[in-house]
Amino acid sequence: MAKNKFHDGPGPSQRQLRVGELIRRTLSEVLMRGDIHDPDLNRMSVTVGEVRTSPDLKIATAYVLPLGGEGQDDLIDLLARNKNELRRLIGKKLDLKYAPDLRFRLDTTFDQMDETRRLFSQEKVRRDVEG
Repeated sequence: MAKNKFHDGPGPSQRQLRVGELIRRTLSEVLMRGDIHDPDLNRMSVTVGEVRTSPDLKIATAYVLPLGGEGQDDLIDLLARNKNELRRLIGKKLDLKYAPDLRFRLDTTFDQMDETRRLFSQEKVRRDVEG
């Protein structure tokens, strides 16, 4: 296999980042407009925080969270149930050679930010940071 001379780091390439952002925007738009033929999914407001793609762009993992945080398990099940329709709509709107297989995970970045704020607000940590 040939080595990519433009990317040698362990992180995602520029192409992966660009395609991931395009998929994120398109997925957000499709879910916001209610283009899916599932009334249960159309009733939910969904935040798509990030989409990460595999190096060959054939798998896209979307990190999602329901607005308000309620019904997280239901959201993943609904999205998985409508995965093929979402994939078809994304493939139609984006001009990619292959429409990626979609996988859905809960977005935990907000929980991590709350935990980080809690840690930084502790007296011992604040003393170390300021000193």
